[in-house]
Amino acid sequence: MPQPTLSETPTSEDFEAIRQMVAENYKNVVLVLQGGGALGSYQPGVAEVLNHIGLHMTWVAGISIGAINSALIAGNPPERRIERMRTFWERVTSRVQWPFEPHGDMLRSFFNQLSSYSALTFGQPGFFNPRVPPPQLQPAGSHNALSYYDTAPLRDTLLELVDFDYLNNESPVRLSVGAVNVRTGNFVYFDSRERRITPEHIMASGALPPGFPPVEIEGELYWDGGLVSNTPLSYVLTQAPDDCSLIFQVDLFAAVGNRPRTIAEVGEREKDIQFSSRTRLNTDIFRQTQMMRRAVGDLLDKLPEEVRDLPEYKALEDHRLRSAVNIIHLIYRRHGYDREYKDYEFSRNTMIDHWNAGRDTIIRTLRHRDWFQPPHSHHQAGVVTHDIHRDAAD
Repeated sequence: MPQPTLSETPTSEDFEAIRQMVAENYKNVVLVLQGGGALGSYQPGVAEVLNHIGLHMTWVAGISIGAINSALIAGNPPERRIERMRTFWERVTSRVQWPFEPHGDMLRSFFNQLSSYSALTFGQPGFFNPRVPPPQLQPAGSHNALSYYDTAPLRDTLLELVDFDYLNNESPVRLSVGAVNVRTGNFVYFDSRERRITPEHIMASGALPPGFPPVEIEGELYWDGGLVSNTPLSYVLTQAPDDCSLIFQVDLFAAVGNRPRTIAEVGEREKDIQFSSRTRLNTDIFRQTQMMRRAVGDLLDKLPEEVRDLPEYKALEDHRLRSAVNIIHLIYRRHGYDREYKDYEFSRNTMIDHWNAGRDTIIRTLRHRDWFQPPHSHHQAGVVTHDIHRDAAD
């Protein structure tokens, strides 16, 4: 894979100013990674630039392919993270590498469709293989009867590229990955602050049926967290410590899109809507909660001294506004050649396109130093969101 360069970046003074601003104002720097299959190569582009400028995460949270990218970050020291992410993405996209890229979106779409057929037929190296015989011919009730593909290669890849001893014992980066309990239908998070993380926890977060099999953990089966919520943002917001947090929310499906014109575009748009993160809904709810917390604090400050020993006062004291959250929202924007199979089109060419797109988006975002100021003003209620595609023209 060609090594991406960091040309046309903000200046070194911009980098230093942002690093200093973050160090002085934020205790938590969080990377939130949405699920999206092959589109997930957009996320390492973001991580590469943040790593390059020395803006290191204290917490990464992911769903599905976002869980895999999160594990590669939390499970490796800073100097090795991007190398391991690049190794993963080069391996899983090694089957289809076009020697040239055709001109025009229509022809490129045709090439990408052939690549998606390859993924469906042969699987992806280091990731998944087609199940032979297919699940319809497997004994009912057996593990092999529950999916079209076998993800055993992914477990081997994770063991090779993620240092789980480092992740669980030394890593300064907290890891949280979401999955769904098959029996109860409940959404759960496997969090390195609460348990030892293994390859199975990462695989469970990406076990999307019926393609991939459920993963058994402590006697329970788990599927892809994207069945319930394709982003861990709500978990991060509810679990955020009472400190100022800077959150980089990296989405792979855009909630806003064009009106479809063909049945194929209907399929793509449906997928975008289904798996988009509802980030603004989550932040709106969080903002309302923050406003209530601020109101509680303002009211408590006006109460007389003699009531401050009452149990009711002490109970409300716990609900004061203590945290401030700044969300930098980064969204993959479709290429003209993208179609409904974009999340399982694993050609090397498209992977590089996605990686570069992620890098370019965060570089454009870093040009706006003011966006990294913490949200202290009263009208912001302690939470603000910035989106390069919405808030800036450059």
